[in-house]
Amino acid sequence: MTENINKLRNIGISAHIDAGKTTLTERVLFYTERIHAMHEVRGRDGVGATMDSMELERERGITIQSAATHCLWDGYRINIIDTPGHVDFTIEVERALRVLDGAVLVLCAVAGVQSQTLTVYRQMRRYGVPSLAFVNKCDRTGADPLRVARQLRDKLGVNAVALQLPIGLEAEHQGVVDLVYNRALYFDEADGSQLREAPIPDELAEQAAAAREQLLDAVSLHSDELTEALLEERATPELIQAAIRTATIKLELTPVLLGSAFKNKGVQPLLNAVTSYLPAPHEVENTYVETQSGEQRQVKCDPTSPTLALAFKIEESRFGQLTYLRLYQGRMKRSAQMINQRSGEKIRIGRLVRMHADQMEDIEVAEAGDIVVLFGVECASGDTFTDGSFNAGMSAMHVPEPVISLTVKPLDNQAQDKLSKALQRFVREDPTFRCFTDPESGETVISGMGELHIDVYVERMRREYGAAVETGAPQVAYREAVTKRADFDYLHKKQSGGSGQFGRIVGYVEPTEESQEFEFVSEVKGGNVPTEYIPSVKKGFAAMLDRGRVIGFPVTGLRVVLTDGKAHAVDSSDNAFQAAARGAFRHVYFKAVPRILEPLMRVAVECPVEHQGAVLRTLMQRRGLIVGTTEDAGFCMVEAEVPLAEMFGYSTDLRSATQGKAEFTMELARHVPVPESVAEELKRRYADRVHGAQAE
Repeated sequence: MTENINKLRNIGISAHIDAGKTTLTERVLFYTERIHAMHEVRGRDGVGATMDSMELERERGITIQSAATHCLWDGYRINIIDTPGHVDFTIEVERALRVLDGAVLVLCAVAGVQSQTLTVYRQMRRYGVPSLAFVNKCDRTGADPLRVARQLRDKLGVNAVALQLPIGLEAEHQGVVDLVYNRALYFDEADGSQLREAPIPDELAEQAAAAREQLLDAVSLHSDELTEALLEERATPELIQAAIRTATIKLELTPVLLGSAFKNKGVQPLLNAVTSYLPAPHEVENTYVETQSGEQRQVKCDPTSPTLALAFKIEESRFGQLTYLRLYQGRMKRSAQMINQRSGEKIRIGRLVRMHADQMEDIEVAEAGDIVVLFGVECASGDTFTDGSFNAGMSAMHVPEPVISLTVKPLDNQAQDKLSKALQRFVREDPTFRCFTDPESGETVISGMGELHIDVYVERMRREYGAAVETGAPQVAYREAVTKRADFDYLHKKQSGGSGQFGRIVGYVEPTEESQEFEFVSEVKGGNVPTEYIPSVKKGFAAMLDRGRVIGFPVTGLRVVLTDGKAHAVDSSDNAFQAAARGAFRHVYFKAVPRILEPLMRVAVECPVEHQGAVLRTLMQRRGLIVGTTEDAGFCMVEAEVPLAEMFGYSTDLRSATQGKAEFTMELARHVPVPESVAEELKRRYADRVHGAQAE
């Protein structure tokens, strides 16, 4: 294994909104000398943070797109991806964690574990990503980083182990006690660039000794070598670090560090922890599927192995399409040829770059473990690339389904062309952003993860493409599902000169128990439906699922079982059996008693305790079911499940009810049946829409 790979770290920085991810990344870039001046997310100088390169990000003070950069620290090369904190942009976190080897989970020392912290942590565990926790904002009034470490254990079930203690908190926050090396660290100069070591202050000596004892007890459970060394009183900081590293990579332990990125304290020790405790690329297990044999194989993170890479993000720039790649095996050189394993298309690498936010640095060659960007390559997010010496496929990231839609309408012909270009780009870039044309109204409908998600894209259409558009009222992504078994016996027969069409199918439909996917099962015996036509039957049923017959929304959770049928020697065909399946669906659907499902959102509202009653009222007025409330240090978190249809305009109501002191996040929990009164109203509106379209 080359020294280069041992000295490489690929990390993501993730957190709840406003925990300080982008500010922390700005400090990291400053101390690693990638930038020479620090700017703030909402800076008065109008510059904004380096990683928030989009104009909308700087205006709103939030991260919308994940941004990649790289830096050098103490001989290590660190690739960093700064991700959004808002749940509407969760795909950015998903695709970053899919390709990263480690992560830094940032938490606020006052608010602690928040709703989006839980979501981000679930995503880290989905991809098995080892992490460090950094408790930020220790300079804020009410800061208590040790309470946050307890919350990590209690709320997330994380084996969180504090490696540091604060030297002063709130306005008195001066530095940290390093429990591994048993020393105090101070950050001198206004920019915190001078790291000064000193003995632990006398007033903290007893607390530090107890905390170090807890640290050693926790770590020694995962290392026999450290246990022996402790018994023989020969434990060194290097031995402790090695034990922490092993346990962290195995996901058995999460080291907790602390500081204040805004006040330039604690960032350098965090960088040391990244290089000391998070894995190098070859220390993480990744697999691919050999497409011809179907065998799952282990990735060999070695520059001499055949080249294997995954495209995890697509982005349009003024130079054309940028394709972000994680290189898992082998080498990638300029002018070399690669094969897109999905399309079979050969591509030639023209320009190979490393990103620094929106700036680029050309490189000649990249090796296993690197994160790089290609120019002008036609591909999709999730495509696998090899050098052509073998065929392989890597698993793509989890893509959540959109929950909200609205119509967009161009105001003139010129806007129509611009809108079309914008939609093509956004759909390619973001798998959670969808676009389709309503077949009844002919309107263009866009779908996304929430109001902010859609709002940002509409604003980008206007700014980046100059498309004059107007939007309709938001629509909820309802679903339809059958509730009982129903049998069908359908004959499709058509004769009109020449060869006709003939296909008879017999079977039943029923709801699936857990999965929301379409299932098709053939139990045909004796060849009554020839084998070559069974896929046609499946295709016919599948074609009907995009638009249910109750309110015109997709049908989920349907199983079709084909038990019998009949074919004609001359008149049966693929088209005939597809038509038979479509007819059978129309015939049997209402006999299976379909119902309407609506998205139920998991809503978390955080507010001062005195506004708890007002928050509970706002949620219950919107058909919300309160799941739980927790109080901590004068703040409370109210968790509820509320239908998405009731959440439009909630931010305005919440601000009014709490004097602007509350914030909320929401994400899809599941789909549930709508109340009968709501179902009747939806059916009436659908009938009016259909009749209106027919009249035109």
